[in-house]
Amino acid sequence: MIRIAHISDTHITTESAYKGYAYDLIVNEINRLNFDFVIHTGDVTNQGLREEYEKASYELRKIGKPLVVIPGNHDVRNVGYELFEKFIGPLNGVFEFRDGVLIWVDSTIPDLSDGRIGGHKFRWLKKKLEEYSDRRFKVVASHHHLVPLPDTGRERNVLFNAGDVLDLLLRHEVNLYTCGHKHVPNVYRVEDLVVANAGCTSCRKTRKGDVNSYNIITLHDDGRIEVIVRRVTGDEFLKEHKPVKPKLFVPRGRRLLRIVQVSESNVSDRIYFRRKILENALRTINEKLKPDLVVHCGDVVDMGIERYYERAYEFYERVKAEKLVVPGHNDITYLGYDLFLEYFGEPEVKELGGFTFIPVISAQYETPIGVVGRIGQRKLAKYLEEYRETFTVVVMHHNIVPIPRSREVGFLEDAGDVLRVVTEGEANLVLTGHGGNAFGVKVEKTPILNAGSISWELHRNPYGNSFNLIDVYPDMVVAFEIQATWGSGRLVGIWKIKGPFKPPSSSKSSP
Repeated sequence: MIRIAHISDTHITTESAYKGYAYDLIVNEINRLNFDFVIHTGDVTNQGLREEYEKASYELRKIGKPLVVIPGNHDVRNVGYELFEKFIGPLNGVFEFRDGVLIWVDSTIPDLSDGRIGGHKFRWLKKKLEEYSDRRFKVVASHHHLVPLPDTGRERNVLFNAGDVLDLLLRHEVNLYTCGHKHVPNVYRVEDLVVANAGCTSCRKTRKGDVNSYNIITLHDDGRIEVIVRRVTGDEFLKEHKPVKPKLFVPRGRRLLRIVQVSESNVSDRIYFRRKILENALRTINEKLKPDLVVHCGDVVDMGIERYYERAYEFYERVKAEKLVVPGHNDITYLGYDLFLEYFGEPEVKELGGFTFIPVISAQYETPIGVVGRIGQRKLAKYLEEYRETFTVVVMHHNIVPIPRSREVGFLEDAGDVLRVVTEGEANLVLTGHGGNAFGVKVEKTPILNAGSISWELHRNPYGNSFNLIDVYPDMVVAFEIQATWGSGRLVGIWKIKGPFKPPSSSKSSP
């Protein structure tokens, strides 16, 4: 097995931000224990100043193990990226170890807290992943977090192209992604990728009254990845993940429920609204797919005016199945909030036998930025607990994991906290619809599926306008993306779920 010490956000400076005693305590422990190497995922310094780099160079030499250091956003302030290379080392690189490889990549943007793995670095990372594709363990390290984190306040300072990076790592079967940045220790499993955030090793700025910490990561020979968050108080938190094998599943029993998930129809009289495509999609849904429920994840109309709502209502009255519609940010512009209630009603919890659909309102007036809020999070957690014995589906507009081909700017302010609520509450499925692209991943035990645009020309999907078809079996969920014009489909994901579940009495269950 391979043991890695993962430290981050030391913020070394001559000022009060740096806690030298915490740094020494953790480094002494790392030197005593059996580690193969150490990863530092950035913010080595506090302001990227020369005197800080001089001090950091001295402090880092205290670590008596092989050390890989990645630049953070604080390190590149004041043109600190040039000092980083002079005093510490290369901004990007490769470190080989037994049965594995660590590829580190600079995600910083000078003088900004946000991150980006831009075009040249993205292609370089892809090339390296292809070059080392035969390694048992593939580790990628960067400074910025890849999926939203809980307990970070307003969700910002993310990788602008987080969806593309996440998709790249999953396609190349990367085992581990390590990062820092937000001073919050956290471990998620995204499909078979372990995403390990480190807390801050020696900075005074901890969150929620936390203390300094570092991660102990063990790569086991059987493929298991174990992450221990170890705090300076001696408290530990362990998470262990084992890859799922085989990857192909055969469902047990007959189909229990069929859901059609649509989003971003954006009905209007503008040229971007593709009326014929929406009509074709509705015919396919009614005549061929025959779902038990159609879920619309928002942006029913392009603008919240009565003329558009009248047209949208006429379209969706054609749907023969039961419907659940949540508003998107376009739906509540102008008089849209009142019009949505008038035409589609207040979204309420919908029960279909052993299935429970929980709508969450994330849209706000006149802005694409969404929020669930602390009260909304508590309400959602309560519903997930109340309906724990059923198959729970959370329905909302804003995506809570980044999607490919979209600039991620934290469209849901509290995405990290909402993601924690649905994963800890073990929601069986989360349906979202923001960003114009279909994408699905399983985070911990919860599949999360975003729908592309069903009839709006301004989408980000190379597959074209589409909607999702979701079949639920006693022990798994199978999701397809259906091309809205021709009805052809492609597999998005197959996810094992807790079960078994029984079909609702009204379900048209079939093989």
